[in-house]
This record gives sequence, structure tokens and C-alpha cells, in this order.
Amino acid sequence: MTRRARLRLPAWTATLTWKSTVFIAVMCCALAALLGVLVHVSVAGQTVNDSRERALTRLTAATRAYEAGDPLPRFSGIDPEGLPGSLRALALRGERGTVVVEHEGRPTMWAAGPADGRVLAVQQDYTTSAETIDGLDRSILGSSVLAIGATLLLGAFAVTRVTRRLHLTAQVARRISAGDLDARVNDPRTKDPSRPQDEVAAVSGALDTMASSLQRKLQTEQRFTADVAHELRTPLTGLSAAAELLPEGRPSELVRDRVKAMRDLTEDLLEISRLDARNETVDLAVHALGPLARRVVRASGTETEVRIVRDVTVETDKRRLERVLGNLVANAHKHGAPPVVLTVDGAVVTVRDHGPGYPEYLLATGPQRFRTESGGKGHGLGLTIAVGQAEVIGAELVFGEAPDDGGGALARLTLPEYVSFDVMETEPEP
Repeated sequence: MTRRARLRLPAWTATLTWKSTVFIAVMCCALAALLGVLVHVSVAGQTVNDSRERALTRLTAATRAYEAGDPLPRFSGIDPEGLPGSLRALALRGERGTVVVEHEGRPTMWAAGPADGRVLAVQQDYTTSAETIDGLDRSILGSSVLAIGATLLLGAFAVTRVTRRLHLTAQVARRISAGDLDARVNDPRTKDPSRPQDEVAAVSGALDTMASSLQRKLQTEQRFTADVAHELRTPLTGLSAAAELLPEGRPSELVRDRVKAMRDLTEDLLEISRLDARNETVDLAVHALGPLARRVVRASGTETEVRIVRDVTVETDKRRLERVLGNLVANAHKHGAPPVVLTVDGAVVTVRDHGPGYPEYLLATGPQRFRTESGGKGHGLGLTIAVGQAEVIGAELVFGEAPDDGGGALARLTLPEYVSFDVMETEPEP
């Protein structure tokens, strides 16, 4: 089977402004052509009728002179040369008629009628009438071009005003989806009930209302998460101190382990609440990426292979980067399968395991708090924190599947590479 080649138009042809302009241009051309044809037919018909009446009047006068035996008037004669054959045949059948043809290089109207078995014909110069019709056609064409141009300018101006408001609405919607919940369209028509409310104003108002409602709900959720985490901190501190006083044994070990898990969860909730508030400050410094990755693996206490393909220097927040890499390594060991490999290749760090891979929901929409794959352990906060911290330090964290036959989950962290510029000082010329 052969595929049909599809013509790909430039991207700008898909815009509403271009489509509206083309539609207006087509409608203007169609309307101008229709009006031009109507005017041309009407004026040309009237001009031809007037010339025909004058020619027939001349033919009547020539017929009377012929019947009275008087000399024929000027521009008339019996069977004259140049008389069109169709008009000659009509006159021989005993009928009268007119026709416009080129005669001696000029448009001429002929009128002919029967005269004792012969043809009596008169001719009339049609140059003035033809020039009148040609001038009318040029005027119609020029007026149509001017009208179409003016209409296109006005139409493009009107459409551009609408599309500009639509682009602003789309831009605000993208900002909201990116996390800027303070973004608003603030269309003046939505704030002034006395002004006409068009469809664009209705969409802008609905978007602002949705953003405000979403912002209130998220702020309520963030405050609740932060308040719960803060309230849990105090009793957990006391519970942890009390657990240390228990006698050694399996029960006390279980209590300490659960208390530690609750404290870690509380700290994760606090960190997520700070990330949600989007008021984190970054402590930037220059670090070698390879040694930093090795320190993270040593601190994790896991059997993770570190591969340094190409070491680079990055400018980042060390604590936040260590948290991101630590969470990725911990998640690989908790939900994946060995061997776990951390690779540094330039400003790109990958953490790969050989387990079943990330769940489909995570690959489609990213990590979700308090949701893990079926049967998995944890609260789904580790990867959520990793994504948030990566965003804070300006890095890109992408989750996928390992491309080779071994399978497994693959997390790729791309950091902004640090570039240093050496400034050379030169002495001014004397």
C-alpha cells in the first residue's frame, strides 16, 4: 500500500487571524465580483439598448427614403460591404435586427432590414459606447480592489483585537497550569457590567473564576498539610524520646522503627508544604558533579554502582541536589530490583534499576503523593519531593523506561551546566 502525501502548510496558516483574514478576503472578492457583474450587465445592457434604438431609428429613416425614391442617408446602403453574414441572412428572411462587430478596426453597430429582396443596412460607430463600458469595468475593478483592501485592513484589525485577547487568555491558562495561581486575565469587560459581554470576555471571566477557586482549594490543602505536620512534630519528639527509654528487645525495636517512619513522613510533609508554597530560596554554589554523586550513594548505605562517564562542574544547591539524588536512589532500591546504577554523563545524571519499571500512571502524569504501585511500600512522597526540588534548582527530571533488553525504571536528571568565563584585563594604551 502506498501512503498519500499530505501537504503540510506553515504553522501560521492555522491561526485564527489568518483563517479569518482569508475568509474575509474570499467573501469580499465574491461580493465584489457579484456586484461588478451586476453593474456591468446592467450598464452594458442599457448602453447596447440605447445604441440599438439609435441604429433602428436610422434604419427606419433610411427605409422611408428608399421607399420614397430619395437618396439614402449617410452610413446606409443596399447590400453594403462588411455587413455580417448573420445579419444579412436575418434581413433576407424579412426581419430587422442589429449586431455589433469590428469593422475597419473599430467597433460598429449594424442595423439591417429587407428591401425588395435585398438588404438595406445602416452602420453606427460604437467606439464611444465600448469605451464607456471598458471604463466602467476598470472603475469597478479599481473600486473593488480598494474596497477589498480597506475591508481586509478593518477586518484584520477587528480580528486581531479578538485574537490578542484570546492569546492573552491562553497565556494566562498556561501560566496557571505551570503553577502560577496568581495569574489572571482581568478582562475589563468582566469587571464593568455596563460594557457588552462578548464570548471572549465570558471565557476570560470563567478562567479567572476557576483560577481563584483552584487557588483557594490548594492554599487550604497546603495549610492543612503544614498544620498537620507541625502538630505531629511535638508528640513525635516526645514519643521518640520515650522509645529510647524502653528496654532493649524486639518490641522496643519495632516501636523505634515506626516512630522513625512517622518522623520521616512528617518531615516529608513539611518539605512538600514548603515546596507547594513556592517561596523556597536557593543557595547556589559550584560543585563537581561526580564526587557529589558518590557522596550521595555512600550516605544512602545502599549497594549502588556509580559510573562517571564525563564529570562536569555545575552551579546548584548542594543540599537540594543531594535530596533529589538520594530520593531517586532510595526509590530504585525500594520499588525496583538490583543492580541499581547511577551514571554521571556531563550535566545529566541517570538512576536506573532492573525492576518492573515505573507504573503507567507515573509515566503519564508524573509522581502523585500518597500513591504507589500496587503492593508497593512507601507513601509516594519521595519522587514528589524529588520533582519539586529539581524544579527549584532549575533542573529537569524525567521518568521513563530503560531502552535496552534489561528493562527497569530510568530517571534522568538534567542540570544546568556551569560555564566559567575568564576575564582578561588589559592595560589602556598610552
